[in-house]
Amino acid sequence: MRPVPVPTASPYDAVVVGAGPNGLAAAIRLAEAGQRVAVFEANETAGGGVRSMALTRPGFVHDFGAAVFPLGVGSPFFRRLPLARYGLEWIHPPLPLAHPLDGGRAALLSRSLDETAAGLGRDGGGYRRLAAPVVRAWPALEREVLRPMLHVPRHPVALARFGLRALLPPERLGAWAFRGEAAKALWAGVAAHAVRPFSAPGASAIGLTLLALAHRVGWPAPRGGAGALTAALVAHLRALGGEVVTSRPVTHLDGLPPARAVLLDVSPRALLRLAGDRLPGRYRRAIAGFRPGPGTFKLDWALDGPIPWAHPGVARAGTVHLGGTLEEIAASEAAVDAGCPPERPYVLLGQPSLFDPTRAPEGKHTAWAYCHVPNGSTADMADAIEAQVERFAPGFRARILARHAFSPAALEAADANLVGGDLTGGENDLWQLTARPVLHPNPYRTPLDGVYICSASTPPGGGVHGMCGYHAANAALRDMLG
Repeated sequence: MRPVPVPTASPYDAVVVGAGPNGLAAAIRLAEAGQRVAVFEANETAGGGVRSMALTRPGFVHDFGAAVFPLGVGSPFFRRLPLARYGLEWIHPPLPLAHPLDGGRAALLSRSLDETAAGLGRDGGGYRRLAAPVVRAWPALEREVLRPMLHVPRHPVALARFGLRALLPPERLGAWAFRGEAAKALWAGVAAHAVRPFSAPGASAIGLTLLALAHRVGWPAPRGGAGALTAALVAHLRALGGEVVTSRPVTHLDGLPPARAVLLDVSPRALLRLAGDRLPGRYRRAIAGFRPGPGTFKLDWALDGPIPWAHPGVARAGTVHLGGTLEEIAASEAAVDAGCPPERPYVLLGQPSLFDPTRAPEGKHTAWAYCHVPNGSTADMADAIEAQVERFAPGFRARILARHAFSPAALEAADANLVGGDLTGGENDLWQLTARPVLHPNPYRTPLDGVYICSASTPPGGGVHGMCGYHAANAALRDMLG
């Protein structure tokens, strides 16, 4: 398939729709190859789900969507870009992760695998058996898992070893590795990032990946907020000669300037809207059947002081998983899968101002938390989320100065790619991880000449790594340059 030639008078070789991290990555890759590129973004600011906002009170900096970036700092594409030149600085908290338990206890995950294992007592050996092989093999594995599943592996042995564990449901893998409550809970918290039931095959892959990244590169955040990563990407693109045009919604492909390639950092649903009847029926039906994942309900807080955790070690962690035991977290994710908002939700919480004083006025703090809910849910989860924080940090509510809530509908209104509040770009079951958004060796190409999709609804899926855009841009370059 070859893109349709355009008149030589066209100002662009390629046009990208959507200035999220994947759209910007695609544009940068194209510009690196000498192509004239423009990115059109509907919102007033670039970034998509990677933006910082003033949501509560003056002086408090909050992140709209993504806030912690293990895949960002570990991305094979992002890490080769000179983003520090444009002000990007990664802040690493003393601990990537903490998982508090009732009774003032907590499981703590350190950058050191040995230190983490030692803190788990009798389950330390099980933690090493679970995490160490993935940590050791990660330099080879990242080349396999951060690309389409349908490919000839360069490291088949490492991939097979990873796959044997990744295919196990989280509840079975946790039972194999651990005996104690703390280690099982720590595993449950990272496994739940898959937003899948704990009985689902393949749902352990994301948890294993996050463990490997925690020990390899950490779970950092950009100084000044997530928007600093977007600002650095935009600045680098402009230094390469690319353009970023904000407040420029695109309602149809025909409304774009002529270009040899059009790359769409949009959801499959938006692709249908943009392309209309130009898509062949079979492809159109496949795209229409692509399922979004569960939704998200998110809170941001301005606080009068740090969160008063019952276990002091939790204050050393940038990310905190709340929800208690593996059984409790499994029940929460099962409720979401069944279409019910959980009564005691699994909660992901960040406390960035403990490690980055630019996020709040002196003596004050910011924090955020979210839980999974059914896609498009209208349930107000604020009280349930705050109850989980209060459970492990008595006195938390007394420190709230202001709060801001994002329902699934509000998240989608602020970023159209977050369909029904889905942060992952589509449900993460085995079929949709393979057929993302369709089953094809090159899933970035659409049947339309010169039109590609590069959002998180393409491989390797959700997470701020830019690899969807990078791979889509390479597909376009192969067609453009022959």
